[in-house]
Amino acid sequence: MKNRILLILFSVVLLYACSPKSTEQVSAITSDSLDRSVLPIKEPVYPAITELDARNATAPKRFEVKAPAKAPNVVIVLIDDIGYGHSSAFGGPINMPTLERLASRGLKYNRFHTTALCSPTRTAILTGYNHHSNNAGAIMELATAFPGNTGVRPQSITPIAQVLRLNGYSTAAFGKYHETPPWEGSVSGPYDRWPTGSGFDKFYGFIGGETNQWHPLVYDGVTRAYPNVEDPNYHFTNDMTDQALAWMNTQQSLTPDKPFYMYYAPGATHAPHHAPKEYSDKYKGKFSQGWDKLREETLERQKKLGVVPQNTKLAPKPEAIKDWDKLTPDEKRLFERQMEIFAGFAEHTDAQVGRLVDALEARGELDNTLFFYVVGDNGSSAEGGMIGMFNENTYFNGVQETLDMQLSKMDKLGTDETYNHFAAGWAVAGNTPFTWTKQVASNFGGTRNGMVVHWPDGIKAQAEVRSQFHHVIDVAPTIYECVGVPAPKMVYGIEQRPIEGVSMKYSFENAQAADVRKTQYFEMAGNRAIYHDGWFAGTIHKAPWEAKPRHALTEDVWELYNVNEDYSQSNNLAAKNPEKLDELKKLFMQEAVKYNVLPIDDRTIERFDAVIAGRPDLMNGRTKLVLYEGAKGIAENAFINVKNTSVKYTAEVEVPANASGVMICQGGDFGGWSFYMQNGKPVYTYNWVGLELYTITGAEKVAPGKHTIVLDFVYDGGRGGAGTATLYVDGKKTGEGRIAKTNSNTFGIDESADVGIDENTPVYAGYKDKSKFTGKISKVTVETFPVKK
Repeated sequence: MKNRILLILFSVVLLYACSPKSTEQVSAITSDSLDRSVLPIKEPVYPAITELDARNATAPKRFEVKAPAKAPNVVIVLIDDIGYGHSSAFGGPINMPTLERLASRGLKYNRFHTTALCSPTRTAILTGYNHHSNNAGAIMELATAFPGNTGVRPQSITPIAQVLRLNGYSTAAFGKYHETPPWEGSVSGPYDRWPTGSGFDKFYGFIGGETNQWHPLVYDGVTRAYPNVEDPNYHFTNDMTDQALAWMNTQQSLTPDKPFYMYYAPGATHAPHHAPKEYSDKYKGKFSQGWDKLREETLERQKKLGVVPQNTKLAPKPEAIKDWDKLTPDEKRLFERQMEIFAGFAEHTDAQVGRLVDALEARGELDNTLFFYVVGDNGSSAEGGMIGMFNENTYFNGVQETLDMQLSKMDKLGTDETYNHFAAGWAVAGNTPFTWTKQVASNFGGTRNGMVVHWPDGIKAQAEVRSQFHHVIDVAPTIYECVGVPAPKMVYGIEQRPIEGVSMKYSFENAQAADVRKTQYFEMAGNRAIYHDGWFAGTIHKAPWEAKPRHALTEDVWELYNVNEDYSQSNNLAAKNPEKLDELKKLFMQEAVKYNVLPIDDRTIERFDAVIAGRPDLMNGRTKLVLYEGAKGIAENAFINVKNTSVKYTAEVEVPANASGVMICQGGDFGGWSFYMQNGKPVYTYNWVGLELYTITGAEKVAPGKHTIVLDFVYDGGRGGAGTATLYVDGKKTGEGRIAKTNSNTFGIDESADVGIDENTPVYAGYKDKSKFTGKISKVTVETFPVKK
């Protein structure tokens, strides 16, 4: 009897525990009670239901993670390669009305800093951790084997996108995403460090450091997309904006109560400077005063706007930059046009950001969107050298263009017939009032960029300037504080490093608030510096236009500035205060050890070669690659390296009469090679950095049927050297010629290797739109050989 009573009591307790009331209690977890420091947020475990009939039971409420109440949308706009003194909002000559519009109801930050280069700044802003902590000591294509430079974001760092997505946000990225290791940029993956593997639900853009704005290599998620580039009005910035608006409008229609995070990063204003003509033509004649006078005019405007202190002096320009009044008429004519195109490029980009802002306003979401408009991922770029270039690929291959070359292409600058960059003098002018440029992490000209924060629902102050010292790593913690979520301690079971940025929210309503960031290191290819409590020490190890470092790392000459009093770094105090300089140099080394900055690698372009750099290579030392029809869109860093070596291409094909089209190619308009058929004959064309074409054509037509067609290139040696190319059909020699010059480092950052077609821009313009192979390809073998001595 006693046991029966105990059994009844146990059954009652069990039924109560498993009743609908109990499941409602378990599932009634408010968003405010969630532990958001551990991600993903663990779903509750419901007790088993004992009711047989579903009609008599109540299902528990669905567990769903929602963003904190009233959490704002978040938008980060990051412009590429534009200087502190370029935009009209920060005193520059380029009209950027959208930036000014947001600043009129927001805050301008005039002591905001980047890392001096693309990928490093982007990893920092997207995570809240220093670039070396992200293993992004340089751009991804220059990754090495050393910690701090491997190109692989560690598992202990989780991007903002993933944090917000796991906290109930929709997430999307559009435009440039330069954070994927180059050997992971193929269909073989992994896709963990692609945008959609880094927390973004949606991605539309390009993976490399730059793209042809008229003929971009674009991905939708991880799949190659083919926008209608034949549309005469096509431009990538317009295209990515269309995609961003479509995504945002649809997301808001379907889930209007769900906040979103958008990362909007145009390829502009990075080279190539591809601008719609109607924008560039707005600036005709507006730069005839030259870069020296422009610097003076810009500083005066900056003072009037209050974005620099009134006592700011114009820092001297680098000695290598010629005085404008000493240039020849031809130089002035060319350089003026270069700057007109750049200005049009920047204004056009701002106009596209304006479309995004207008759409947010139309949806009623603008005021509750935390909007960061970051005007540059580094200072303006001097990588165009002293005279600029019509094809930036020459720079990456160590080839110097001449003035006559550029003058012959001047009318084509900004169009799809050029891949242009401007002269370094304009970069220095664009970084007014500072001395240096992109790459120079040891001077504010390379690292100080204007930023506007706009959030009327969260910031009462409007049209004000904030002068607290901050860095791109401070954007993430600012977002977390404004949204109401912590930087996670654990993500997918991986313990996270303490976040390295600090929130800027304290400065929103208090212009006089003391700086929270007291210390920040800077380093890029040996150019290095340290900021601490108003003092700045740095060394110019190498200028962007210099082929070699100025000194050994141990012999670099350091400079010292009191930047609380000397905004433009125009008064070097190293000789007057050597004790302070020594103190800061020691502090730099402490920070360098802390954040994996060491060892410093001051090599630059040669690191494009994976073997030299010591990073992984998808080919892993293979000297033979067999490809089949349909293999296309293969990024250069995922393809076998055929530069600076002997190589044989063997195509096993079946051809009709008068066969035509590409069997295999790599590169495009501005550098590459193609092995193809034309009017029934085999042809090999080598396009040397868009400057010279070398073509070898077979003597006879190939009869219909199956054949083995070979191009054998015997390399003379060295880097970028010559060689002899020989054509064979079924073992019989049918053509031979010399290739006098070859690309030493790259065929093109936004081009690919293709079998059976030439995608993107054509290596050889003669087969444009007719590059598809008319026969059948069984396979193509690419085999490299050591250079014979």
